[in-house]
Amino acid sequence: HADMTKLFGIDKLNVVRSEIPAVTHVDFSARVQTVHKETNPEFHDLLSVFKQRHNCAVLLNTSFNVRGEPPVCTPQEAYTCFMRTDMDYLVIGTMLLAKSDQVALANDSDWQKEFALD
Repeated sequence: HADMTKLFGIDKLNVVRSEIPAVTHVDFSARVQTVHKETNPEFHDLLSVFKQRHNCAVLLNTSFNVRGEPPVCTPQEAYTCFMRTDMDYLVIGTMLLAKSDQVALANDSDWQKEFALD
């Protein structure tokens, strides 16, 4: 099953870049990972539901931080980053948080001034 878990370097995606721009590089290449129900049933189910609801079975995996900030390492840092940015939802474990259901952070600093840009 080693071939089932390898990372595939795809030279050119057979999709229009504007439909999923975050997963295609400027040269239209991408690094795609596959998910199999037999080896990761929970994540496979998540992708299946996402496809049913949004007609797209693609989720993007990237570093969790904004430019100039260190990567998120704790649930509290994840929540703070979520609340400071334009993200609509945050998933931590089995919890799904909608930005519209959250109360604004009290006494929050201006994150764009807190960290120097790289």
